[in-house]
Amino acid sequence: MGISVSGRTVLITGAAMGMGLLYAERAVREGAKAVVLWDRNADALEGAAQRLRGLGTSEVLPYTLDVSSAAEVAEKAEAVLAELGAPDVLINNAGIVRGKYFWEHTGTDIDAVMDVNTLAPMHITRAFLPGMIERRTPARILNVASASGTLSVPKMSVYTASKWAVIGWSDSLRLELEEAGHGHIQVTTLIPSYIKTGMFEGARGPLMTPLMDPEYVVDKAWKALLEGKARVQLPWTVPLGSALRGLLPQPAWDVVAGRIFKVYQSMDHFTGRPAPDPGAPTSAAAGSGNRA
Repeated sequence: MGISVSGRTVLITGAAMGMGLLYAERAVREGAKAVVLWDRNADALEGAAQRLRGLGTSEVLPYTLDVSSAAEVAEKAEAVLAELGAPDVLINNAGIVRGKYFWEHTGTDIDAVMDVNTLAPMHITRAFLPGMIERRTPARILNVASASGTLSVPKMSVYTASKWAVIGWSDSLRLELEEAGHGHIQVTTLIPSYIKTGMFEGARGPLMTPLMDPEYVVDKAWKALLEGKARVQLPWTVPLGSALRGLLPQPAWDVVAGRIFKVYQSMDHFTGRPAPDPGAPTSAAAGSGNRA
């Protein structure tokens, strides 16, 4: 059964720009009681909050934090719980990418990608889940993964690992909630291919897989989230690729993925969005686009 966000609280990470801001706009326009914005970019966050306040009557609460810090997550979560209680809708949207061969990654690169993409959604969800369980009212969680979490891609080894983990964790969490009798909380995993957010600037979509508009992905993800769908894979070539990968022997799949669909060449011209300072993890406020 679907729900509405009208009169409810929505919390979004990576909310200062891009797809995170698009989710926030949907929440405000659909009458959310409060929209909580989490991002590390304080200036962009304040600008987003001002914009959202002009779209409706929702209370908009920006929190500046780095989601890669478990301590900051715990501190800000405690503040949200004290002021609003657990959110009714939680959107784990923030994400980053480092597009290069594995041996070119520094330890800082690896930690940043895994901390933001994998550990942050876990720590954030763990902070709010007890309150969502105890309240017993309908609740939703959207975890943004990526098509690269289903298929191996050169120059994306760490990013792929981070999103592969998110898919496994997110769907396991969905099953655990059902098994434990907490079906009022439903978990949706978003698994998109490349999105036009700038985060994957220079990347090329595989055969028949054009770069998608952020508005299109947000619309599909938002509707699936409210309906409580378990998984959203976009575009149609993503589930097709997963099916073929499972059916074909490895050598045959490598030929199909590399020579026909050009999956393995999709990051050859990647430039990405520059980080604000060397080695600093950016909260892809559009986090959003990460191949997701």
